[in-house]
Amino acid sequence: MRLFRARPRPDDDDVTQEWTPPRPPIGHPDVSPPDAEQPRRRKRGIARRVLLMGLKVFAAYYVFCVLLLIVYRFVWPPTTGVQLQRRIEAMAGGDEYQVTRKYVRLRAMSRHAPRAVVAAEDGRFWTHSGFDMEEMRNARRDIVEGGRMRGASTITQQLVKNLFGCACRNPVLGGIRKIYDWTLTPAAELILGKNRVLELYLNSAEWGDGVFGVDAAARHHYRSSARELTRSQAAGLAALLPNPHRRTTANTPVYRREILRRMSRRGW
Repeated sequence: MRLFRARPRPDDDDVTQEWTPPRPPIGHPDVSPPDAEQPRRRKRGIARRVLLMGLKVFAAYYVFCVLLLIVYRFVWPPTTGVQLQRRIEAMAGGDEYQVTRKYVRLRAMSRHAPRAVVAAEDGRFWTHSGFDMEEMRNARRDIVEGGRMRGASTITQQLVKNLFGCACRNPVLGGIRKIYDWTLTPAAELILGKNRVLELYLNSAEWGDGVFGVDAAARHHYRSSARELTRSQAAGLAALLPNPHRRTTANTPVYRREILRRMSRRGW
């Protein structure tokens, strides 16, 4: 008995073929143009890499600043961020720039110098932990009520700005500086302690063009030394701190009297 197996012919209509659903046309809401998706993905990838790089740089600089705070607990800073800024500004303007400074221990200053600065800049310095929340609330309330904008930064925050930041008016640089001020202030309080914070601030604050530190300020404005400052002279120097490039001991008598009043109220 012979078995026969049917062989399909080329023109047999019963051959099963693979079926692929038709692709919706370009412009259909479910389909984006193939050449438009790739650039978007590429841009997102670049943005992620830039953001990651920025975060790494921010973290690295933060760690570097914390390590410097540990060093500055025991030694004087060779320079500061504001001093570098002033030097760069002078070079850009083609001006000669010379820094006058001399570091002086807190115990070697007149007792009126730190008292006047605390009374002028940060009345609750000895009681807060780096941020004066009450002063910030008062400043915010003044703005809401239509008053002028004023600063509420503490001496610790100003020290961080002087050491690692800049006196920048650029909104971008100023914003970045503010972030570092806020994140480094608790570290400065913890690592340095109140006395060292005040000592470093008095020795790094700007008191005129190229004049840094209370001893250089005393010699520049009063032909005196930090140890010999009188109560009135110390208040006169403290009155310059908000704007040392425009203020002088001659044009701030009203604020000097206000600082003396604050000192008297504290028994200083």
